[in-house]
Amino acid sequence: MTILVTGATGSVGRLLVDELVKAGAPVRALTVSPKKAALPPQVEVAKGYLGKPETLPEALKGIDTVYLAPLAETVDDFVKLAKEAGVRRVVVLSGNEAEDPPENSSGVAYAIIEKAVREADFDWTFLRPGAFMNNTLGWVESIKAERVVREAYAEARMTPIDLGDIAAVAAHVILTEGHVGKKYLLSGPEAISKREQVAAISAALGEEVVLQELTRDEATKQWADAGLPAEIGEWLLDGFAYFTENPDTPTGVVQELTGRPGVSYREWAEANAAAFR
Repeated sequence: MTILVTGATGSVGRLLVDELVKAGAPVRALTVSPKKAALPPQVEVAKGYLGKPETLPEALKGIDTVYLAPLAETVDDFVKLAKEAGVRRVVVLSGNEAEDPPENSSGVAYAIIEKAVREADFDWTFLRPGAFMNNTLGWVESIKAERVVREAYAEARMTPIDLGDIAAVAAHVILTEGHVGKKYLLSGPEAISKREQVAAISAALGEEVVLQELTRDEATKQWADAGLPAEIGEWLLDGFAYFTENPDTPTGVVQELTGRPGVSYREWAEANAAAFR
């Protein structure tokens, strides 16, 4: 049966398409811009978007398994249409705070999605990554211009994950049995501080990149000036403060499911060095 990948040109979805194609699985990719998608020729392309439920009935025809990109606003529409189409399995890209989400966190939306999928009685699996390594691409502008990163809580130790590792786990879960009803907490292979991340980028560039540690108030102002809502900034800073005092621990799930270690931040920095030049 064909697998529908929603958000197929998104950060994880596009990588998942490649993983499934490599495994020889039949794939239908949901995308708003089929001509621009540059998907492999063996992939069936469906024009549509989760945020436009009227585009979903055609995309869902003949589908057994769906990889569901996170979009809480229309998840109820998706669930209804997927049940009508006879979808059996749904693998959801969720987040590590979905179980008990703090107010104003991204976990609130993930909890809404998980609840809707769970209550619809699909054979479900929830993938719950934490921080993405790609989040540090937010440092590109200041590194390019000044070789400087300005952040609060420089010693906060988290376990960021490479997007390719999320896609590899998603493909494994989709293509193998034994994952129904599982909630997989995904992490990178190591706990690493912001200071160590900046050092890894510096080593990848072969040039010094300086981390200037901000106070909490300075970081709040920096984000406010960039247009970040105050409540989200507070949630992020609270998280960094927590991980300064309580370093995160790798879950080991990527290696357990794929049989290989996850990508380290240093490896990610080397692979993405061109973005920071």
